[in-house]
Amino acid sequence: VILEKYLVNPRHIEVQVLADTHGNVVHLYERDCSLQRRHQKIIEEAPASDLSFGVRERLWEYGIQAAKAVQYESAGTVEFLLDTTTSGDVYFCEMNTRLQVEHPVTELITNTDLVEWQLRIAAGESLPSQDEITCSGHAFEARVYAETPTNHFLPATGTIWHHHHPATTAATAAATPK
Repeated sequence: VILEKYLVNPRHIEVQVLADTHGNVVHLYERDCSLQRRHQKIIEEAPASDLSFGVRERLWEYGIQAAKAVQYESAGTVEFLLDTTTSGDVYFCEMNTRLQVEHPVTELITNTDLVEWQLRIAAGESLPSQDEITCSGHAFEARVYAETPTNHFLPATGTIWHHHHPATTAATAAATPK
């Protein structure tokens, strides 16, 4: 039997981390992935809005601690549930040891290419210091789902009613495999 605390109105917050082969771990701030339907993310927002700085700091530190605890090396995402009915209790969900679909919103606010850093870490390079990773601006990612409204919005392949193939140019013709 597994018992879990029921959270009435939680927020799903993720912390992006990078960890190198020299034991250095940094966070790249947080993303809010709370807007979901059937446990599928619809909107990802970075940084998460309406969080106190104290809650943000705890999330970043927990993300770093999780990566260090398993001696992780590469880009990863540490996921948490934030209890909004309390003073901000945070619960660990999981660590994804890969980049996630929503990683571009983190790249946009930190001006950091996460795929490039995965390769640099694999090549043995050291990470920049935490102070060198800044957060500027705000980014959103929205996913489009094919669903059937008349069938409780269950996933569906749908029907393509119109498709217009773009004109071929010299550049696209040269790039097209033969």
